[in-house]
Order: sequence, then C-alpha cells, then structure tokens
Amino acid sequence: MKLYFFIVAPNPTRVRLYLAEKEAAGHAIPHEQVLVNLLEGEQKSPEHLARNPLGKLPVLELDDGSFLTESASIIEFLEEIHPKPPMIGTHAPDRARVRELDRIADFGVLLPIALIVHATNSPLGMPPNPEVAAHSRAALPFALGVLDARLADGRSFLAGDSPCIADGTLAAALQFARFGKVDAISGYPNITRWDRDYRKRGPVKSVLVA
Repeated sequence: MKLYFFIVAPNPTRVRLYLAEKEAAGHAIPHEQVLVNLLEGEQKSPEHLARNPLGKLPVLELDDGSFLTESASIIEFLEEIHPKPPMIGTHAPDRARVRELDRIADFGVLLPIALIVHATNSPLGMPPNPEVAAHSRAALPFALGVLDARLADGRSFLAGDSPCIADGTLAAALQFARFGKVDAISGYPNITRWDRDYRKRGPVKSVLVA
C-alpha cells in the first residue's frame, strides 16, 4: 500500500499518527509514504487527480491499484484489516464513544482551525476571509470545552488509558493551529496538559513537525 500525504496538512497527519501508533505498539502496517507537495501544486497534477479527482490528501493506494481518499475511511479500513492494538475500541459501546470523540475533534476542532488558517494565513494562497475566520473562531469553544471536560479526570488519552484515533485527530488539528499561528487552546488547561504530554510520545514526535 502507498499513503500519499503532505507534512503538517491535518488530514494526512491524523492517518500518519494512526500508523505510527500501530508501529510503536509492535503492529506495523506495511506501506510506503509518498509526499505530494501541496505548496508546489502537485495535488493538481494529472497523476494525482487520477488518484483523487478532488485533488486532496490523504490518498491510500491499495495493493490492487484502487484508492481510498478520505482520512476517516482510510483509518477505518486499516483498523478493519489490522485490528491490534485496537484504536477504535474493542466493544460496541467503546467503539461508539471513540467515534464520538473523533467526530467532535474532527468537525469541532480540526475543521474550524483549518478554516481559520486558510482564511487568515493560508499556506495555499487562499485569500483572506475575515467573516469565515470570525465564525470559525466562535465555533471552536464548544468542542474544545467538551474535550477539556473529558480530560478533567487526568486521563492520558481522550478515551482513557491508551491512544485512540481521536487523539490523532486532535493532535493533527493543534499542529495545524501552531503552523498557522492560531492560538486555539489557551484557557483549556486539560487539553493543554494533554497536548504537551501527547507530543512527547515517540511515535508522535516521528510525525509532527510543528
């Protein structure tokens, strides 16, 4: 398999964190990582558009030559074929709670942060859009408040004692915030503590660059 990615880009990063956590736990998923340089417009090339007509990342090329193009779908697929160690829980209630946390981190944190960055300091050259930035900043506290409360018991990871896919999604979002000079987590002490400790982990340090 091949994973097409770009550094710092949040959706590829969440997949790469998932893969790094699997490897660190002794269950590496065989694959090759291929850089697609968004800053040079390689996502618009005919080669990449053949992989994903939307011109986005990440893309997972399967052994049969077909492609998966959405980060959540890629992670779910990999978890189905490599279930150990479990990163979406082992029982139905646990799996539902992990997916719940992941959606909160994805749509409530990652998406608003991405919109803020691209509306204020877009690395892809998108024009400033103060209205989008303001709307997204106003939306952030709802999800951050929920996640901060989940971490209030001192747990090491969002779902408990071991990393799950939601940790990768939140870490990818906060890396993009740092890259885009967005102050996202001031006033959220539990997320701040989690972020500091999570970034010290070996598999996380191997992926994050900001």
